[in-house]
This record gives sequence, structure tokens and C-alpha cells, in this order.
Amino acid sequence: MTPEATEHLAKSGQCLARARAILAAGVGEDAARNAYLAAFHAAQALIVERTGKDAKTHKGVDSQFARLTKDEPRLGRELRQFLAYAYDMKSIADYGLGPNADIPLDRAGAAIDTAERFVSQIRELLP
Repeated sequence: MTPEATEHLAKSGQCLARARAILAAGVGEDAARNAYLAAFHAAQALIVERTGKDAKTHKGVDSQFARLTKDEPRLGRELRQFLAYAYDMKSIADYGLGPNADIPLDRAGAAIDTAERFVSQIRELLP
């Protein structure tokens, strides 16, 4: 595995640990944001390993990841779509206002669980 891919996977692990700690503190928005970042960095690891380049934007990561994994049977539909789903929560956390800007703890916890499966599956796909 390339050093860049290894660094992205390490960052995804840090984000997962942070997400769990923040969830335990009762802050759903920040926990969900870190769940997204964990998946983002895992996806970047796969992208850089297979293409030799990082994607430059969140949308670029999503589209590159979708292209690279569209025929991957080890990733189910839920995991292939998780980046877009989690990005929506990140956007709510970053830019949302009012009562609709809250991310309930159970939703953030579910996102963390899915992010952990996402990262684990990416690790299996990499050499």
C-alpha cells in the first residue's frame, strides 16, 4: 500500500475514534461530521491507491469512489452510497440553522457504525 493510502487510513481511524468520543459527550452534529470524515479518508485511500492521485473535492471523492467501486461485489449498496448520505449530515452540522440543524444521537451513532463498516471494508479492498 502506498504511504498516502496508509496516511488516509490512519486519519480515518482517528476520525472514528473522535466520532465515538464526541458521541459519548452527547454532540450529534460533531460526531456525524467525524463519521463522514472517516469515510472520506478511507475513500481517498482507495482512490489514491488505485489512481495515484487524491481527489480534490468532496464531490470528486464521491464520484471517483463510485466509479472505482461500481462493480465491487464486496461493497453493498448501503456502503457505496454512504459518502453522499454522510455528506448531507456534515452539511447540516456545518451550515444548518434552527431546529432542523440538530442531528439526533441515534442517527449520529448509526452513521458511526456504518462508517466503521465502510472503513473496514475499504481496508479489505486494499493490498
